[in-house]
Amino acid sequence: MNIVNKLDRQIWSDFVRDHPKGNIFQTPEMYDVYSNTKHNEPLLFAVVSDNGAVQGLLVAVLLREFDGPLGGLTTRSVVWGGPLVAHDDLNILALLLRAYEKEIRARALYTQFRNLWDIDKLQPNFLELKYSYKDHLNIIIDLTKSEQSLWDEMHSKRRNEIRKAYKEGVKVRELDGKDDIDTSYEILKGVYAQAGLPLADKTMFQGAFRVLGPHQMIRYFGAFIDDKLIGVICILAYKDLLYDWYAGSRFEFLRKYPNDILPWEVFKWGKANGYSTFDFGGAGSPDKDYGVRRFKQKFGGAILNFGRFEKIHQPGKYKTAITMFYLWRKCRWKR
Repeated sequence: MNIVNKLDRQIWSDFVRDHPKGNIFQTPEMYDVYSNTKHNEPLLFAVVSDNGAVQGLLVAVLLREFDGPLGGLTTRSVVWGGPLVAHDDLNILALLLRAYEKEIRARALYTQFRNLWDIDKLQPNFLELKYSYKDHLNIIIDLTKSEQSLWDEMHSKRRNEIRKAYKEGVKVRELDGKDDIDTSYEILKGVYAQAGLPLADKTMFQGAFRVLGPHQMIRYFGAFIDDKLIGVICILAYKDLLYDWYAGSRFEFLRKYPNDILPWEVFKWGKANGYSTFDFGGAGSPDKDYGVRRFKQKFGGAILNFGRFEKIHQPGKYKTAITMFYLWRKCRWKR
């Protein structure tokens, strides 16, 4: 077995698509999106047999908030939906993780593996390398159910707010132009600033539109009042799954309920276009009250706990970074 950092794109794509847990975050297309995003640096690790067959792979992305010296104090590594290992072979997983550890420990303050499926079989390998496991919830909507069933399973408050959105004249349509994407980013930037959270650079959304769009792996939906875009939801589409990547609305139009009508319209669109699952993209830690989780729960669906693996590689710098983030948020709230 050989560890490599480059793969033939078709071989890479085929492995992810054929893997039962293959997901968009481990594809070469998503790697390209990260490559074209300011302050992002993707990394690929793959285990390849002597005959060239891929036995496992892992795509991670180094995320930074700043360039220069401050970049080192804000660099963390995130792995969504990986690693992917043929037949869940723990020996292959061990090879991947050791190669990853060797590369990452001097480059990132910490690593977070964001699991998208049940990882019980893989836990021993992570625990052996001193990763800690933390509970983290998600909400999944089964789009194979009838539209009426999906409607009935929603909380009555959510149904009423969707009805109000229709009554207020809110229309939802797919966005397909660069100007709409730019406006969507400005809406998201306002939402994240209000929450005191950093938002990925605009180049990521532009790159996703350019790279994923031609493959129909991303869909932007907008909520409109007349011709004014008041809310947006950005959906990643891969195999039979829709993933809620980013969403938000203009604060002054929240009483038009764009955040309520947008997911519902995406449910209906997904059903009509052959998708079987809508993934809400995370619902927080179960031991912490989380307003976003309360909001998502009212759409129905199953609450799952696949958790996350985390490891701090540079404890001293990590503590400094946490302090910096706290002060940054404090300053944002004072504005």
